[in-house]
Amino acid sequence: MTDYQRTLEWLYALEAAKGMDFKLERVALALQRLGDPQRRFPILHVAGTNGKGSVAAMLHAALGAAGYRAGLYTSPHLVELTERIRVGTAEIPRAEVVSLTAEVRAAAAARGVDLTFFEFLTVIAFVHFARQAVDAAVIEVGLGGRLDATNVVDPAVAVITTIGLDHMQWLGDTLPAIAAEKGGIIKPGRPLVLGRVVGEAAVVLRGLAAERGAPVLEAERDYRVGGSAAGLDFDGLGWRLRGVPLALRGAHQRDNAGTALAALAAVRDRLPVGAEAVRRAFAEVVWPGRLDVVGGAPLTILDGAHNADGVAALADELPALLDGRPLHLLFAVMGDKDWRPMVERLAPLCRSVVVTEVLRPRGAGAVAVGDSFRPYCPVAIEPDPVQAWRYVVARTPAEAAIVATGSLFLVGALYAGGVSAARQPVDPPGALHP
Repeated sequence: MTDYQRTLEWLYALEAAKGMDFKLERVALALQRLGDPQRRFPILHVAGTNGKGSVAAMLHAALGAAGYRAGLYTSPHLVELTERIRVGTAEIPRAEVVSLTAEVRAAAAARGVDLTFFEFLTVIAFVHFARQAVDAAVIEVGLGGRLDATNVVDPAVAVITTIGLDHMQWLGDTLPAIAAEKGGIIKPGRPLVLGRVVGEAAVVLRGLAAERGAPVLEAERDYRVGGSAAGLDFDGLGWRLRGVPLALRGAHQRDNAGTALAALAAVRDRLPVGAEAVRRAFAEVVWPGRLDVVGGAPLTILDGAHNADGVAALADELPALLDGRPLHLLFAVMGDKDWRPMVERLAPLCRSVVVTEVLRPRGAGAVAVGDSFRPYCPVAIEPDPVQAWRYVVARTPAEAAIVATGSLFLVGALYAGGVSAARQPVDPPGALHP
C-alpha cells in the first residue's frame, strides 16, 4: 500500500467516524496555526442548492483564460479525491495530499482540535493555493453556508446560485430557513450575486445583505440572461454579449453562466476578465457528470441530478435531447434525500428502470426505491452500479436512450468503473430481481 493510499484510508475513516459536525472554530484555529493561508489571495465564494459547482467551474475557467493562476476547490469528487483541489488544470499531486495531511494533522493537534474529513480537505486546499501563489481561488461551499468549513473566508464576492429544498435535516425544511443558512456566506461590504433566487428566499437574502452592507447584483434586476442552445446572451453590469458558446448543456447552464458573469463583473476592478476570455472559457469548460453524453447508439447520458430541482432541470432538457427515443433509466439516490418527488418526475418518462445503490448505508435501498417506480414501468434491481449499468446497456436498443441519474456518487461509480468497459456484454442477470 502506498503512502497516498494509507492517507486516503485515514481520511475516509475520519469521515466515517466523525460524519458531519458544523463548527467554524476548528477550521479557523487550524488555519491560524498555519499562517491563515486563505487571506493571501482573493476568493470567489459560491453557494447554492443547485448549480454551484457549474458556476465555480465557469469562474475558474474564465479566470484561467484571462491569464490568472486560479485555484478551484469543489466537492464531492467523482473518481479521485485530488479532483477537489486544482490550480489551473492541474489537480493537487498525490504526494502533496500525503504531506499536507500530515502537516494539517500536526497543526490541528497543536491547537487541540479534531477536524472532520471536509475540514481537513478545506484546510489542505487553502494551504496548497497559498503555496502555489494563486492569483485567486474559486471556493465552492460544501453544504449550506453559515457553518460550512469554507466560511472562514472574507471573499471578494459571495455568490448564491439557487435556493431549493435539499439537506433539510441540516438546513431547515423551508425555503426561507435554507436561504438564511446559505446567506451565512454574505460578508460585510462584500458584493453578493444572486442567481435564480425568487420569492421568500430572495427576500431573506436581500435582508441579510442589507444588514451587512453588502451590495446585491441580482438576476432580472441588474442583469439579464437569454439565448438558446446555440449560445448565451447577457446584458448588464457592463457586459453586452451575444451568442457566447457554452460547453455545458441545458437552459439551466445558461442561468449558471449568467451568474458567473455577474460574479466576474463584481470583481472586475481586482480581477478584470475580457469578453474574449469569457468566450474561450465557456466554450471549453469541463464539468463532468452534468448532461454528459457518453454514447450515441443508444444515446447515453450521465447526469448527477441529486434533488428535486436538479431532476426537474434534467427532465425539462430530456425531450429535446432524446428526440423521441424511448428512455431506459439507471437510478440511484442517497437515503437522506427526499427522493420520491424525483421518482415522480422521472418515472412517467421511462420505458424501463434499473435501480441500483451507491455509498451504502447512506445510499437508499434499491428495493424501496424500485417499488416507487413500479406503477409506471418495468423495474429491475441490481445493487452493484457497474453491473446495473452493464445490464441496462445490454438490453437497450441502439435507437433508444439510457440516462443514469439520481446521485453524483452513481455518476462517479460509473466513471470509476469505466463507462466504456461497462458497455460490454452482460452476464446472466443472477442478482437482478424484476
